[in-house]
Amino acid sequence: MADDIHYPFIREAIALAQAAVDHGNEPFGAVLVKEGAVILRAENTIFTESDPTGHAETNLVRLAGAAYSAEFLADCTLYTSTEPCAMCAGAIYWSGIGRMVYACSEKRLKAIVGGGGLNLPSREVFARGARAVEVIGPVLEDEAVAVHLAYWR
Repeated sequence: MADDIHYPFIREAIALAQAAVDHGNEPFGAVLVKEGAVILRAENTIFTESDPTGHAETNLVRLAGAAYSAEFLADCTLYTSTEPCAMCAGAIYWSGIGRMVYACSEKRLKAIVGGGGLNLPSREVFARGARAVEVIGPVLEDEAVAVHLAYWR
């Protein structure tokens, strides 16, 4: 699968990351895609909702779980502006979503923000599960990094 088919969806997730900043939150965004169409969108809301679990991916998983079955989600792809943290990777796993594509890697984000986080790449979280979650990334990493550099510096 060529990376360029992912570009429009990754770019939408990056745009949502910028929207999150514009709304007073940290720069993270995510979209859920089924059969080439975006079916859900979410952005980070940790500050505006006063919820430390309000990451873009967990917000998207909450919406997805309320709207769709795990069987439906197995054929969906979650696109995210930044590789999910361990909490978000766990949420993606438990939701039943079958594929995840990210832009900025956890390693690159860590270099930008100077550490922090759980230092547990999403591939490692998914590798411990009983079912496979396909992971693709980084894709268009420099475009996502630009949003982080503007925010964190």
